[in-house]
Amino acid sequence: MTERKRDIDGKEYDVELSSDFAAVPDAFQRLWTPHRMVYIENNAKPGNDECPFCVAPTLSDEEALIVARGEFAYVLLNLFPYNSGHLLVCPYRHVAMYDEATVDEVAEIGSLTQTAMRVLTEVSHTDGYNVGMNQGRIAGAGVADHLHQHVVPRWAQDSNFFPIIAGTKAIPRLLGEVRTEIAAAWRAGA
Repeated sequence: MTERKRDIDGKEYDVELSSDFAAVPDAFQRLWTPHRMVYIENNAKPGNDECPFCVAPTLSDEEALIVARGEFAYVLLNLFPYNSGHLLVCPYRHVAMYDEATVDEVAEIGSLTQTAMRVLTEVSHTDGYNVGMNQGRIAGAGVADHLHQHVVPRWAQDSNFFPIIAGTKAIPRLLGEVRTEIAAAWRAGA
């Protein structure tokens, strides 16, 4: 049995009801995130050759949610954040894997990541970070063809039962507001 839902663009899709699945216990805890399918499907469609990380630098900073630009890499907000201020550090050059990046790209990705952490600490008073890369689709990369590093701010109290019980992730601020605040602090030399 399925239930009809709408995504943020109004496109309808079917969701299978978990009550219809056999309740065979196993050792795995599962966090179902069907909202991520929009991200996956938009980048997996035949004929969709536009890489979002190649297109972003051609747009205005506001439109692309870019907070800082370097010589070899840039920083933008994740369009589907895990937490407010979830940043991505991307090289301008279209390479898929970290070992394909040049020495200059790796150095600037590292430097921009450090600055991102300092800025987020000042702006958002973070308690910690998840920093990392998913290399390849099999490793969980939503955009597998363009290298990007996640910088996810974390707070001592940011875990709750909203995502599990209510199917809701609490993102307390609009992306545009967050981008403006982070970009201003970045320019100010945080």
